Amino acid sequence: MAKIKLTKNELKKQRDALKRYTRYLPTLELKKQQLLAEIRRIQDLARSKEQEQKKLKQDLDAWVAVFAEDVKLDALFEVAELKTSKGNIAGIDIPVFEKLEFRDVAYDYMDYPLWVDRGVEVTKKMISLKKELDILHEQEELVQKELMTTVQRINLFDKVKIPEAKLNIKRIQIFMSDQDTAAVVRGKISKSKIQKKAQQAG
Repeated sequence: MAKIKLTKNELKKQRDALKRYTRYLPTLELKKQQLLAEIRRIQDLARSKEQEQKKLKQDLDAWVAVFAEDVKLDALFEVAELKTSKGNIAGIDIPVFEKLEFRDVAYDYMDYPLWVDRGVEVTKKMISLKKELDILHEQEELVQKELMTTVQRINLFDKVKIPEAKLNIKRIQIFMSDQDTAAVVRGKISKSKIQKKAQQAG
């Protein structure tokens, strides 16, 4: 424990610090709850997107199996641009998926089965979902990191700073009380000596 001055100024400083810590702690607790709720929301959304992705893959696999044709659907388009925006969760910036834009590659319709257009759309949707999931996982990582920092701060205030300030206040108060008692005793002794001298002189 750091050495402290046993003075009135230090007592005021420690009381102010304690007030600040106890006022800040509920704010941190609230932030922790907010971050936990956001993590749950992101995880639920990611699970829902994974289900959607799984269903689309099953549908696509079923078509390919029925028509028994090996078509490279992803050769018929290319990813043009990923559009994201910036969001904010409990004071931290996070990326937010907007959309994934594609550029179609020209192909001869006679060379491909009839279902290929629908297949291309489903494949685009699957790639888009994959990118959206990547961004959701990035969001979760950033929020988890902030949660860890917040929990560390809560522990610092709750388990270290607040008990330390309370103990320092108690030590200073005991010291000052002892000083007051000693001053009273010294005063009484001095008074008694003065009275004795006065009696002897008289």
